[in-house]
Amino acid sequence: MGTYVEAELDRRHPERVLLRSADPAELRQGWRLLQSDWAATIARVRAMSAGTERLRVDDEWSTIETLRHLVFAVDAWFRRRVLGVESPYTPLGIAGPWLEDDDLPTVQAALDPTADPTFEEVLSVRAARVAELAGYLDTVDAATLAAPRPALETEGWPPHQEGRMVLAALHVAFNEEWWHHRFAVRDLDAIEAGAGS
Repeated sequence: MGTYVEAELDRRHPERVLLRSADPAELRQGWRLLQSDWAATIARVRAMSAGTERLRVDDEWSTIETLRHLVFAVDAWFRRRVLGVESPYTPLGIAGPWLEDDDLPTVQAALDPTADPTFEEVLSVRAARVAELAGYLDTVDAATLAAPRPALETEGWPPHQEGRMVLAALHVAFNEEWWHHRFAVRDLDAIEAGAGS
């Protein structure tokens, strides 16, 4: 993405800058703003026709699938890479298409591709993950953010990368959250315009 586009996104969405920060207070503020946006989007889905959360636009993930993916992203980048939980995944999570069936069998075994949870079930799991990350941000300091991520003994996603900081893993989780919120809003706009399937 070009420098102009990035700068314009930052201007329109100041939480992006906060979520790229190394300052704990700014990270907390950015996370609160982003989760406030998500809360408004969830309220929007609930106000739309029943089943909207399962509609796809141009074969992209539906809202419920997007939220399931974000559960996986927080499990992977925060609970595994930051907290050091060896196998943090919930069966309701959805990995990205880049994780092929024969890759990382321990991750695949933990996920249930046949799961068909309700919207409320996904929101419940999602709320627990969001609260856990928010609680971490409430107490984390700059030294912890700059520390190496914990070493892990088991294979999983993401793989261990020597010398990477805790902050780098959080930035990935925040980036996933921000972009997938934009995608969800884009698709809800299209659904309201009659493009859902």
